[in-house]
Order: sequence, then structure tokens, then C-alpha cells
Amino acid sequence: MLQRKFAEVVKSHFPSAIDAKDTSIQYLGKMQMEHDIDISKVLMATSVCSDDINVPSTTFFNVLFGPFIMGGLGGLPFAGQTGMTAFAHHIPDGGSAFIFYGPHIGITLDGDLGKMYRPRQEETGNSCGALMLALNRFHDSSYRPVINDDDYQQIKLEESLLDYREDILKSENKEKAITEATYNIIDKKIHKHIVSCKNEFHVDKVTLLGGIIINTDYGLDDYFVAKNFEVIDLKSV
Repeated sequence: MLQRKFAEVVKSHFPSAIDAKDTSIQYLGKMQMEHDIDISKVLMATSVCSDDINVPSTTFFNVLFGPFIMGGLGGLPFAGQTGMTAFAHHIPDGGSAFIFYGPHIGITLDGDLGKMYRPRQEETGNSCGALMLALNRFHDSSYRPVINDDDYQQIKLEESLLDYREDILKSENKEKAITEATYNIIDKKIHKHIVSCKNEFHVDKVTLLGGIIINTDYGLDDYFVAKNFEVIDLKSV
């Protein structure tokens, strides 16, 4: 019953969202049936937020090798070209590559975005904490992120979002807007790194699944909004 109620709340904000477990089944099936990919030889990489709440979000983790972790705060692929190259070198012989990427956002049963009940906590907390911190700082018109070694990833995340700042603050749902903007940033960076590192791969195909992870209450299934699924032929990149 509670899971059904959450499904209604999630779909009121994200109509195309599906259960995270169903996401895994659906896209693993596509890889096998439509693209003739042997999933027993697939190495998975992730570029999702380092938040612990994202670990159980999909069953990809239980089926594929890996994950090779590219993402840091907000899900940005902070491992960069060096990380993409290392990932390319780790793929099983005769295998394939799969990259799962995107930001995450919490939701409560009351429909509050950017919040969730975490394990063994009685009050709601931010999700994604890094993005909600950035959003809070962006409300100060005089704020400008300044890169420093002590909080590099957070500040770099905010710097990456500056071009979207005005649109985010004008949005009716700022929490959703900053999450959508972060997805766009991650998507562009993943594609850029694949192109720049294409000669490091010893396989022909790289599968991408990008979108937004939606965190619900602890113990209930999360949801996923798929925004990009593609199998890239590296010979044509």
C-alpha cells in the first residue's frame, strides 16, 4: 500500500519514472535482446552521487561486474579522462561496457522534493545534499564559488551549475530544476570523456543509461527516470 502511494507521488512530479528494480530488468533485457550484448561479460561504471543512499537503487549492481566508480558529489564524473581510461582498460576480454549515470533527488510521501527519511533518522534530510546546499547558496545573489582544496568537489559542482543558476531560481520547483540541470552537465561530460578516450577501449560497444534516481523512504523501492539509453559504436564516434 505504501509503495503504491509513493508511486503516485513520484509520478505526479516525474510521470515517466519507473521502479528502480524494473529499470534494471528492462534495460538489461534491451542490451541482451536488442543489441546482442552478453551481460555476463559487461563491466559497469557509475557516475552517480557518492551518497550512500544510492547503493541499493538498482539491481545492476547484483548482475554486472563492477562498479567502477567515476562519480563524486552530485554525480559529476570527477574521475575524468583518467578514470574513463582506467575503466576502458578493465573491461573483460570479449566483453562490453555499461555506464549508469545521473543525479538523485529525494521525495517524501507528502511530495516534498529534495527531502527524504534516511535510515534510523526521525527527521527528513536533504537528498541530494550537495545539490540542495548549492541551491541554498545560489539564493544569495552575491555568492560565487571559489575553488579550494578543502571542498573541491562541492565548489566545482556549484561552478558547473552557474550557467543554469538564473533558470533554476526562476523555476517553480527549484529542487527539481537543479537536479535536471545537473543531469545535463553529467550527460555532456560522460559523452565528452568517451570521445576523448575512445582509443583506450578494446571493445566495440559502450552502453549508456542516464537519468535521475528518485529516493523514497528507507526500505521502499527507489525510482528512476531514464533520459538517455544508447549503445555507442566506438568505431563511428
